[in-house]
Amino acid sequence: MKISGAKIVVETLIEQGCDTVFGFPGGQVIDLFDELYLSQDRIKHILTAHEQGAAHAADGFARSTGKVGVCIATSGPGATNLVTGIATAYLDSVPVVAITGNVSCSLIGRDSFQEVDILGVTMPVTKHNFIVKDIRELADTLRSAFKIAKSGRPGPVLVDIPKDVQTAEWDFEPRPDPVRPYPLTFASENKLRRAAELINNSQKPFIYFGGGVVTGKASKEILSLADKLDAPLGCSLMGLSAVPYDNPRFLGMNGKHGHYASFAALTEADLVIALGVRFSDRSAFEGENNPRIIHIDIDNAELDKNITADLAIEGDIKDSLYRLIPMLGEQKHPEWSKRIEELRGEERSRYNQADKERNNAEAILSPHDIIGVISGIASEDDIIVTDVGQHQMWTAQFYPLRKPRTFLTSGGLGTMGYGMGAAIGASTATGKRTILFTGDGSFGMNLNELATSVTQKVPLVVVIMNNGVLGMVRQIQTSFYDKHYSATTLGRQTDFVKVAEAFGAKGGRATTTEELQKLAKEAFAYKGTFVIDCAVDCDETVQSPMQISQD
Repeated sequence: MKISGAKIVVETLIEQGCDTVFGFPGGQVIDLFDELYLSQDRIKHILTAHEQGAAHAADGFARSTGKVGVCIATSGPGATNLVTGIATAYLDSVPVVAITGNVSCSLIGRDSFQEVDILGVTMPVTKHNFIVKDIRELADTLRSAFKIAKSGRPGPVLVDIPKDVQTAEWDFEPRPDPVRPYPLTFASENKLRRAAELINNSQKPFIYFGGGVVTGKASKEILSLADKLDAPLGCSLMGLSAVPYDNPRFLGMNGKHGHYASFAALTEADLVIALGVRFSDRSAFEGENNPRIIHIDIDNAELDKNITADLAIEGDIKDSLYRLIPMLGEQKHPEWSKRIEELRGEERSRYNQADKERNNAEAILSPHDIIGVISGIASEDDIIVTDVGQHQMWTAQFYPLRKPRTFLTSGGLGTMGYGMGAAIGASTATGKRTILFTGDGSFGMNLNELATSVTQKVPLVVVIMNNGVLGMVRQIQTSFYDKHYSATTLGRQTDFVKVAEAFGAKGGRATTTEELQKLAKEAFAYKGTFVIDCAVDCDETVQSPMQISQD
């Protein structure tokens, strides 16, 4: 039976296991939204306040579940409003399919109303993108988009569909099952044996892992490797949640704003086993020891890109570790373990001193106190989301994450305003309460999505670390620009509690730990969206491991 292109889109989405899409309607997707209306008993559409929120919601949906997230927007500004969210997903390897409408094929290239070359715009920030000009190719193109998005190193794919393709009709032949990803790339046996030889000869091994371990579902394997090697573990920002924060081998996040013990262990190791991590410019990989490096990653493009490894291995992380571990001898490194404990002690001492100095200062909430109160009430199943800035680093440093896919943050692109959309998407996907840690600067970017969270009755606790400034930039200005606070002192009169209430949420303000504890209990008992505005000192800084090593 012949059906319209718009109906083919909806039927293909359902066929691929998609039960929720996020989006915003417009002239060039009216037909598609009409079919979503007619199929609302089988697929749910969530209307966001802005297309950027839809893209971030699809991203949060995907990160929290591992499934493909889907967002929809009209042509022109609707499509371009998705771009920041698409780029965020691309830099963090998140499987998203973005569907955009466009003007009819005969009008393309004529500067028609709300026309833009969205393929050209998004080419650098997608795994692949398509424009479908023939309805006969529509279903298979969408299937290809899902296949590409979830294969190998995941990422976003865009499908642009002109209006006349949506209104045309063609025979639709459904598939019995969703498309499967392309076959995995498996590591060379010879390279794994070479890796085993390097590891067996190491006296100070360090395991450094990233988001690839979360995506590759390799948490169990990485812990088995650490136990067999008697080796410490450290991770990138994207690797957080892959292993429980309280595992005795885990030293925490590495990098520019990571944990001192993790940073120091990485620089003192004689062998770094890097797993699903890309050694970005924020990894703070430096030292005089010049350790040997084994780098395993599913994406060959990441090998020898930012650092040159002694042994670079392309392959699936889970499979690679499953095959590598039996090749290794049971190891004990007492001197290395002793040194690791010394580094832990140095880190504890430095942070304890900082807390002591803070307690002698003016009575105002510290980030550590805020995170401690919230995490003390939250469940380990709650999903933690952050925006970008100082609060992001404080959350990464201090929040006690225990389970994979419970920490969502924009690591690669560093997108302020990511949090609200992502929190809505994650809660929608999992049905779990979501906690968003944000700053007053980041929250101001997309607080319009409070409308969405309230309308959708999302169980969301928003914790604003409000210091009245753009904290991370101000911190840099303090350290390197003679305290020239250009455009970072906000001076805004925004009352976030009243804003929350205006949107239909609840809210409260905390300036002391006692006030925060009371509000947090109220927030977690509430079934909808609750905003807690926390007063933080504008001169509170994020400690870096380099600072601690110099103190």
